[in-house]
Amino acid sequence: MKRPVQRRELAVEAVAHHGVSIALACRIFGISETCFRYRPRLAAENDRIAALLVGLTQAHRRWGLQRDGAA
Repeated sequence: MKRPVQRRELAVEAVAHHGVSIALACRIFGISETCFRYRPRLAAENDRIAALLVGLTQAHRRWGLQRDGAA
């Protein structure tokens, strides 16, 4: 069986290109309508957070890390 993400892609294609209703496509491919409508968080938001964290760790190199010989 395919992963839910793959089944969702198949359902989206069925709705977009074959005129199948969302409810029917979800039943056919075994996913919930919630899964069909799910939109992942924006990658740009994740990139912004990652850049912020990298900046903090570079500005404060000792945060959260124990040095050799430290108890």
